[in-house]
Amino acid sequence: MPNDDLTIRPACVSDGPALIALDRAGWSWLSDVMPQRAEDASMFDERHGVEPFLIAELAGRVIGYIRQVPPTPLASNQHVRQIQGLQVSPDVRGRGVGQALVEAACMAARAQGARRMSLRVLGHNIPARRLYERCGFQVEGVLPEEFLLDGAYVDDVLMGLRLDD
Repeated sequence: MPNDDLTIRPACVSDGPALIALDRAGWSWLSDVMPQRAEDASMFDERHGVEPFLIAELAGRVIGYIRQVPPTPLASNQHVRQIQGLQVSPDVRGRGVGQALVEAACMAARAQGARRMSLRVLGHNIPARRLYERCGFQVEGVLPEEFLLDGAYVDDVLMGLRLDD
């Protein structure tokens, strides 16, 4: 994978329950700073619309998503997009789905006129950091011991990629 059976498409409101189930299946302190979502939680609300989400499907099954948004509402940085959520079903990890989602998000950001993509990743999340590095992201800063997760202090790593190259 990725192959002809993998589809990446914009999300729709009806994807909400599948995305919650995906989040719950993939949740861990390795990648998450918030507690696990409740089964009856809503994926989309007034702060988190459906538009910034891209969905990965395989044979009609939702197996991943990515969310990219402007990092702030300020006009002065609307040329930047930030990945604020990436999840791939545990049973298909390591098969290129995450990379396909990151590449699709970067392509969508370019189409929106963005010049940069940024993200934050936990320092101990080596698989995610390697994924972003494969996609061309570079470490641009580190906030040491920014989070206390499951009894351990964890760095917050800031990464970025120029989209206009």
